[in-house]
Amino acid sequence: MHAWLCENPIGVDALTWKEIPAPEPGPDEVRIAIKAASLNYPDLLIVQNKYQLKPPLPFVPGAEFAGVVEAVGANVRQLHPGQNVVTLTGTGGFGSHAIAPAAVCMPLPDGFPFADAAAFTMTYATSHHALVDRAQLKAGETVLVLGAAGGVGTSAIQIAKAVGARVIAAASTDEKCAFCKTLGADASINYSRENLRDALKALTEGKGPDVIYDPVGGDLAEPAFRSIAWRGRYLVVGFAGGAIPALPFNLALLKGASVVGVFWGGFAKQEPKANAAAMAQLVQWYLAGRIKPAIHATLAMADLPKAYALLNGRAVLGKLVLVND
Repeated sequence: MHAWLCENPIGVDALTWKEIPAPEPGPDEVRIAIKAASLNYPDLLIVQNKYQLKPPLPFVPGAEFAGVVEAVGANVRQLHPGQNVVTLTGTGGFGSHAIAPAAVCMPLPDGFPFADAAAFTMTYATSHHALVDRAQLKAGETVLVLGAAGGVGTSAIQIAKAVGARVIAAASTDEKCAFCKTLGADASINYSRENLRDALKALTEGKGPDVIYDPVGGDLAEPAFRSIAWRGRYLVVGFAGGAIPALPFNLALLKGASVVGVFWGGFAKQEPKANAAAMAQLVQWYLAGRIKPAIHATLAMADLPKAYALLNGRAVLGKLVLVND
């Protein structure tokens, strides 16, 4: 098999495409012939040694991927060779084959392409956990999505619309704002040239958004939080902007607002039954055509450095997917 190896986590340039022996699955594992893997922001952080997960070296990056079960361990009963599956293991996806625990592999229903499946789990599960579970979003409420044209942002737009909410998409260019509207956003704000607070005041008739979905952090956090509605919920999803903001807690007091942490990985481990129910609802929404990953481009697995460059340059609308022939 071939894989992109990270032997020294100093950045993308240190990754090497190597031929290595194909591993055999353990008793509770399966070997998957990878058909598609998506590139997420944590996949960049992990090869820079900046992510909370620090796997032993060397490792193959690539958190989520889809493919065909090729071999199963002695204890595996729920999966069989030839079955199409998707999984999120944190590492292992950027190669031709990978080992995964059978317990974290989800069989793919008919009509679920590998590319869509590979771009599905991390972003949609995060946004479902954030909006449906943590924020308890209701139909008719208004959601502000920051960084709305990215992977998690595009999923948040679609999930909020599936729930029946009004969506205001905030992004850094007119092109990204227009893209968000094609996904269902009701209004948009280009925060590189518009005052975020003024725009939110105008779009909500002074009320402010009921829920703020923030995967960006940085300088946008405080003006967004100052605009939140009474009893609003501010979802702390991530810090793609680099800086972790420090919000004045008096704002939460004055607005009767909540600052809500969103860590889907922890939720999936602590509450596996609730996570499984959320995933089942997401699959049903996908099959019904209510949600669908926005894929910016599909590249060959050997072009992983090019994909990283696109991601790091913030030029991506939606998700990037790597495929094997």
